[in-house]
Amino acid sequence: MAELTEQHVICYEVEKDLLPLVLSNCQYSLERGHETISHYDLPRIQQQILTRFLQGKPLITCTGIPTLVNTQERDYETIFNAVKGRVHQKPLSSLTRNAVSRELNSFSEVCEAFKIVELLLGFLSVTGGDPMMKLVTYLQDVLKMADRIDHHILQALGRCTLRHCVSLWQLLSSLKSENMLRLRREPFSGYSAKYLKPLTEKDKTELKGFMSIGNVDQWLLEMHEFLLLRLGRPRATDDFNPSWG
Repeated sequence: MAELTEQHVICYEVEKDLLPLVLSNCQYSLERGHETISHYDLPRIQQQILTRFLQGKPLITCTGIPTLVNTQERDYETIFNAVKGRVHQKPLSSLTRNAVSRELNSFSEVCEAFKIVELLLGFLSVTGGDPMMKLVTYLQDVLKMADRIDHHILQALGRCTLRHCVSLWQLLSSLKSENMLRLRREPFSGYSAKYLKPLTEKDKTELKGFMSIGNVDQWLLEMHEFLLLRLGRPRATDDFNPSWG
């Protein structure tokens, strides 16, 4: 067990590593009177998984050693509170939000950027930092990892400072959900069916009226955060009644 290193195990993220691989080998067909049918190239998916994750890994025979490691869920609310207590946070400007969204134009890029921000939040929640320090400078000078990050992603994050980390998490998590919808995936799978009922026409009219009042971009990001962090919990319906208006 003492000789086990990270090179011996398989570490992956479903949304960043597996989902793009599967979706890139999927074709859709539509027959009249039927729903869209998905066709997966299973042999090709299998080969790509073998090449990307298994090739070159040693065979471990010791009983009890885990050979598959998945990313653990994190208590974001606690992390956010810790970060805000150590590093003053400020929302991204609409100009910066739009620029970052344009730069990260693929699902894999959004996931990679999101993973980086998760890492940053973990460090900042413990060590703190200068709110005005450029995010890329922190990655380069403090964490010493900028050379391992795609230049295009660094360029997208280059407009942000440490005071934007929580807001950046909100933006990237929202972009992940948008990309999943475009890829015909459900970002809120596993949620109670009571939360997934469609809006009535009256609801739609009232929502459009609210949205037309002014700039609600930040409100949308915070609402998305609420959906992710609160309504996805086990027994969420006990705390947040689905019938509340």
